[in-house]
Amino acid sequence: MAKNVSVVITDDLDGSAGARSVSFGFDGVSYEIDLAEANREKLETTLAPFIAAGRRTRASTRRGPGRPATPPVDRAAVRAWAREAGLNVSDRGRISAEIMSQYEAAH
Repeated sequence: MAKNVSVVITDDLDGSAGARSVSFGFDGVSYEIDLAEANREKLETTLAPFIAAGRRTRASTRRGPGRPATPPVDRAAVRAWAREAGLNVSDRGRISAEIMSQYEAAH
């Protein structure tokens, strides 16, 4: 027996059908909402003066105030150090927080 499954995306504000996802950001937080055409137009019209006066920025991860960016860690170096230190570390996948903190303390 065959089945047909239909997914209907409805507007998050008024429940109307035919909605599409809209992504936007405010104050460093990203949001997504499903809006039908009428509510999408309302959002665009409302935001238009702010978008026109604003400037585009690149997406970035939010670190919080006063918290400096940390450089990426060479995972291969961590694994090599852990093996030399006699610690059990896998060849692939996640490195435990305990091993990472020991590596950071040693370096």
